[in-house]
Amino acid sequence: MAIRVPKGFRLAGVHCGLKSDPRKPDLTLVVSDTPAVAAGVYTQNLVYAAPVALDRERTPSARIRTVVVNSGNANACTGDRGLQDARRMARLAADACGAEEDQALVLSTGIIGEYLPMDKIAAGIEAATAQLGSDDAALISAARGMMTTDTVRKLAGRTLSLSRGQVQITGMAKGAGMIGPRMATMLGLVITDAALEPDVAQSQLAAAAGESFNCISIEGHMSTNDTVLLLANGAADPTPLEGEDLAAFRQALGEVCVELARAIPADGEGATHLITIEVTGCATRDAARQVAKTIAESALVKTAVAGGDPNWGRIVSAAGYAGVPFDPAGVSLRVNGFPLYQAGAPVAFDAKAAAESIRQNRETFVELALSEGEAKCRFWTSDLTVDYVRINADYHT
Repeated sequence: MAIRVPKGFRLAGVHCGLKSDPRKPDLTLVVSDTPAVAAGVYTQNLVYAAPVALDRERTPSARIRTVVVNSGNANACTGDRGLQDARRMARLAADACGAEEDQALVLSTGIIGEYLPMDKIAAGIEAATAQLGSDDAALISAARGMMTTDTVRKLAGRTLSLSRGQVQITGMAKGAGMIGPRMATMLGLVITDAALEPDVAQSQLAAAAGESFNCISIEGHMSTNDTVLLLANGAADPTPLEGEDLAAFRQALGEVCVELARAIPADGEGATHLITIEVTGCATRDAARQVAKTIAESALVKTAVAGGDPNWGRIVSAAGYAGVPFDPAGVSLRVNGFPLYQAGAPVAFDAKAAAESIRQNRETFVELALSEGEAKCRFWTSDLTVDYVRINADYHT
């Protein structure tokens, strides 16, 4: 497998009983053999889960040894008991790898408002510790242990040849529903054997998330548990990256995060299309992002794509209520390369061919150009199908 475990990390994913199907892992343990620099970005929801509170306290850090992840239970809206359970979960993981309690971070995802069955969590950490490995199977099992309604595991990686040798960046993520910008019911963990200073790791992760995880949406519902962590243990070389090496790392980290972020709406609950929305010609990037986000979260746009309908009116009108001032006469639109709207007016196009281009392809590319400046943003979402309604109507809360 081209995506490999970075040096000095071991991983495992096991089933401990949080999910009803014993074939599905529901607990993941990641261990760095030496203390790693850790950075994190988190949900902006005022209602946030206990693991988010714990990890915010502990990042950025230069001494993290382990991350424990459970799926099937979010440990959110669980009050003081939830926070105590998160702390115990961290303590169990730290004990398992011979670390101090504050050298452990916790991620949880799943049903909101239920307490963690800590006996199962403890047994899962013990089982995962016995199975820790650094081969492809260990990486895959760890990625699977994060999944809830995901239909596929989400992994991405890059190998870099730098001035002092090779370093590896490998990331895993989960998410398929309750996905809204900044970030969503999604978890991400990126590990690398490169060396970074804590403040550099934090700024690198924040920048990468801004171009990736903060530019995805399925239905715009911001979750309680959004977390992306970056761990850098320096096992490839202990000298912190700088200069051209750091610039190369920054680019590769961004690529890994974009790949993981795209995989989330591509696996959206009930989705049949991944929709890429590129908005250009804005005064600022924030303006471009706001327009793209508004289009991405329009139920009418999403259902049009689901039905293979090149309905340019829904896209243009969504841009118009985004709250971003622009000249309507300067708007142009292309869908899958077909010009549908130019300089504020519709243009003749082959509607049948445009519709077929949507129906016959998993990806739909929407290009909206304004005439206010040079800023742009690329944003990803999924279409909206009856299966999304069925999945979420039946999902136990």
